Amino acid sequence: MNYIKIESSSLSNGLGWRVILWCAGCENRCEGCHNKETWDEKAGKPFDEETMELLLSLMDNQFIEGLTLTGGDPLYPSNRETIAKIAEKVKERFPEKNIWLYTGYDFEDVKDLEVMKYVDVCVDGRFIERLRDVSLAFRGSSNQRIIDVQNSKDTVKVLDLD
Repeated sequence: MNYIKIESSSLSNGLGWRVILWCAGCENRCEGCHNKETWDEKAGKPFDEETMELLLSLMDNQFIEGLTLTGGDPLYPSNRETIAKIAEKVKERFPEKNIWLYTGYDFEDVKDLEVMKYVDVCVDGRFIERLRDVSLAFRGSSNQRIIDVQNSKDTVKVLDLD
């Protein structure tokens, strides 16, 4: 898997101070996307063990509340195995911190992936430009949902953060 960048501390893309991993690769290619540079799975740099150690060291700050996996799409098919390993390692080392994952896929289609064992919040759905709403918290269009993953096994529990 390739990644575009890692932000060491951000207040966007989830609640509280977060480390953000921007993944390369997206097959959704939504009209109006503001991250087109992340669509190409070959963009950026390979995510390797050294990168994993950097990510974990950034997470090891008291003020960091969690990790956000975004992109592109962390659930782009060739990213899934690496993303699951990243999420597993983060949860092993920092069980008190949360993981947010942004994906263009509908939650119902990805809820059984390995990575979802470790994800706390999933923002799902393609960005739809005609449904764009800048007043929404943590998402770009009104069709996207903020899902409480660990409490959505049988019924999808949507968080209302607006």
